[in-house]
This record gives sequence, C-alpha cells and structure tokens, in this order.
Amino acid sequence: MTKQYFTPALLFVPGLRDHVEDHWQTLFARKVPGSRIVPPLEADKLSRDARVEALQAALSSIDGPVVLVAHSAGVMITVHWAQKYSRPIHGALLAAPADLENPMPQGYPQAETLAEHGWLPIPRKPLPFPSIAAASTNDPLGKYERIERMARDWGSRLVNVGAVGHLNPAAGYGEWPRGEELVRELLI
Repeated sequence: MTKQYFTPALLFVPGLRDHVEDHWQTLFARKVPGSRIVPPLEADKLSRDARVEALQAALSSIDGPVVLVAHSAGVMITVHWAQKYSRPIHGALLAAPADLENPMPQGYPQAETLAEHGWLPIPRKPLPFPSIAAASTNDPLGKYERIERMARDWGSRLVNVGAVGHLNPAAGYGEWPRGEELVRELLI
C-alpha cells in the first residue's frame, strides 16, 4: 500500500488593516498556489464577531487540512475563533500578536473602542492545535513579555524574531523569509 501525503492549505488571516499590497502576508500568499486570504469586511470592520465569522466562512470553503497564517489582530481573530468553533487545524503561525488590552499607538483603535466591538478580553485558553507565536522584541503593538505570557497560555511555541517592529511595511517588512520558514515547520 502506498503512503498518502497531503499538503495543508494556507489560509492567511490579516489584521484590522486587511490586505496591504506590500505586506509579507500578501507577498507570501502570492507565492503559494491555492493559498487563500480571509476577505476584507465591507461593513462592521471593527466587529470582532464579523471578523470571526469571516474566518469561519473562509475555513468552511476549504476541504482538508489547513494552516492558519495570522498577523497582528489576525492572531486575536484566530484565538477568538478557536473559542467558538471546532475544526481540525493542522497548525497556526501567530505573528506579531497585537496586545489589544494595552493602549495602542496613535492611529489604532483604543481599548474602549475595542471593548465595545467585542475584542476584550483576549482569550487565554490553550489552542486546540499546534501553534508558533512569533514575537518581536520592539513591537509597538505588543510588549514581548506580554506576548510571551499569551503564548504560554495558548500553548504556543514562542519564537523571538528579534527587533523587527510590528513585522509590517512600516517596520521595513515586505518579504519575511523567517515567517515562511516557520510556516514550513508547521506543514510537517
């Protein structure tokens, strides 16, 4: 009998700013045939429930195993989804989690607004799938020590990716080869 191999589909879960053309997630998704991106919301852009439902709808359209590739608030969408839904997930890369419980830099929604839209508190239960939390030591949206505690609570393997800011174009990241390596680890 021949052993069957499978390749999990990659589903990218962007943060609150949705798709940014020169973002590492967008660039990485273009490299991987068959990968998908959770589509942006037309309305209720700050609604946690709407974001979780968009992730659920995207997952419902995929047969077979899935690896989630989440960034920033996309990580929070993922952990909120895991509290509500049950579906086998092969693994998840949780890159630069945004600590929505602490004040955000100017231009980002503040805690009161995030609470009104259902984002708080951040779920702390263990995730029911393998995950890697990739944390920056100088991320303005999440202090390393806080992300370290979240990773421990979620049962995620924590990877210190150095002083890379928020891993977005503003921090100098279009391509992010280390992220691609971490996803490959999850595909095994």
